[in-house]
Amino acid sequence: MRDLDNLCINCFKELTEGAVCSECGYDNEKEADFVYLAPKTLLQERYAVGAVQSHDSDSVTYSGYDTQLDKRIVIREFYPKGIASRLEGNKVLHIRQRFANEIEGYKRSFFNLWSTLEKMHSLSAVVPVYDVFEENATAYAIIEYMDSIPLREYLIRNEEGIISWDSARLMFMPVLTTIESLHENGIIHGSITPDSLMLCRDGKVRLKPFCIQECADSTTSLEFVETAGYTAIEQYNNAHKICPATDIYAFSACIYRALVGTNPPDCVSREANDKLMIPNSIAEKIPMHVIKALGSGLQIYPEKRIKSVSDFRELLDASPAVQARADSVEDTYDKRIDRERYVDYSKLDNSHNKRSRIAIAVLAILIILAIGAGIYVVKFTDLIKPQETTAPVTEQAQTFEVPSIAGNGFTQSDVQNNGAWNQQFNISFTEDYSKDAEKGIIFKQSIKAGEKVEQGTELILTVSKGIQTAEVPDVSGKTLDEAKKMLEDLGFKVSTVEVYNDGSHTPGTVKASSGTAPAQGETVAVGEEILVQVYGEVQTTTTQPSTQADNN
Repeated sequence: MRDLDNLCINCFKELTEGAVCSECGYDNEKEADFVYLAPKTLLQERYAVGAVQSHDSDSVTYSGYDTQLDKRIVIREFYPKGIASRLEGNKVLHIRQRFANEIEGYKRSFFNLWSTLEKMHSLSAVVPVYDVFEENATAYAIIEYMDSIPLREYLIRNEEGIISWDSARLMFMPVLTTIESLHENGIIHGSITPDSLMLCRDGKVRLKPFCIQECADSTTSLEFVETAGYTAIEQYNNAHKICPATDIYAFSACIYRALVGTNPPDCVSREANDKLMIPNSIAEKIPMHVIKALGSGLQIYPEKRIKSVSDFRELLDASPAVQARADSVEDTYDKRIDRERYVDYSKLDNSHNKRSRIAIAVLAILIILAIGAGIYVVKFTDLIKPQETTAPVTEQAQTFEVPSIAGNGFTQSDVQNNGAWNQQFNISFTEDYSKDAEKGIIFKQSIKAGEKVEQGTELILTVSKGIQTAEVPDVSGKTLDEAKKMLEDLGFKVSTVEVYNDGSHTPGTVKASSGTAPAQGETVAVGEEILVQVYGEVQTTTTQPSTQADNN
């Protein structure tokens, strides 16, 4: 066994330049929080505990080191947030009294989850689990460490922020097999997101170590963390049961994000306004059967959603046996699509759909996909290749080129989950209304893309609040100045037109009825022009009597 005192507790490489690791930059003299296991604590007299990586709803994740196999590992400790704590100098968890009756059930779920995953080594999308055991009155899982990046970060690194269906198919389809096996073993993941799907060095996509099912239910005592756009309605509301369709919803949302470039609207808002939007320029590149599969997987209520992973896989594959069924899936979205800017699923060119099915069936596409897979693995390997680190030779501040964020479909969560950007810049967010950017999309940045600035420079990103609207007030009978002030205070532009005054109205006042267009009470976009009709001066005419003589 190597001398633990000479290893970095974060990456477990040799320390060669003092306490700060030359490999990962971790400061090994950083004071550890006593509520977690002390660094270099041995579990089962074999597994050395390292630095804390995260504290999730049900457990803490540590870096770890297997002293017998001389390799880096990941250690997961059952440690439910808000329910358990650890007193200084004590390895045993302290459970809050009010949760004493629940804790054993949660710990049993944790042990069963990881014991099941330990038996699933053959599945390509599961990070291998080596050992599961109880110690310190809690439970632990020992997991293989794998170099990886989250799917969200990979997508952000792509020039367009999206990938093609051919690439997505290679990435996502093997994961469905793993999810299906989880379901067959009674496990619902409950938190599949672009952050929990990890792209590993070998080119495979794997499910990040995840929490027990009770964490995915807002009605339990465990901390419930939602991910807007990916959390299904049944996780908020126990009127609907969490089931395999819960994972299908989240997985469909991940495919949507990869193909479209934005998160789908969250399910709660979709109850009031069920609209899934795909720009025409993107939709025309997605096979119709994939769009229909996503439509079925993203149904709001689980009772209407596709029920099993095998059926969902068939829809995505567009196999002949299910093509008729795919065509008959009720297209509930066509009546909710903004027809001026977004595709109507039900009216896409049938020839496009036919070409997609034929292309999938042709043997040549399999060859292309195989080549694409090789290119993808090479490309991805370059992306996650560890950065070479060198000791700074001067104290000059590093400079970084400001990326192009505004106008490229990025959301606030996309930026917050990009570790590189947050290390390079001091990023903050503000909100404002926009006529052009959808709600939640970043449309303005304080520093132009391409400019080079020092590390830590403040970069302010403006997130769209959507189109601001206001109700047109009743200005009838008011003077023009009064009416203009009321309207302009609400953000409207005002133009006027003079209308005939028969003498029964005060000149310079707004028409008594239908005085504006749009009319009072209508909700319109702020900044829109309001036409105000104003009575003019009273006009009088004098008709001269006829002086022509009657010759008869």
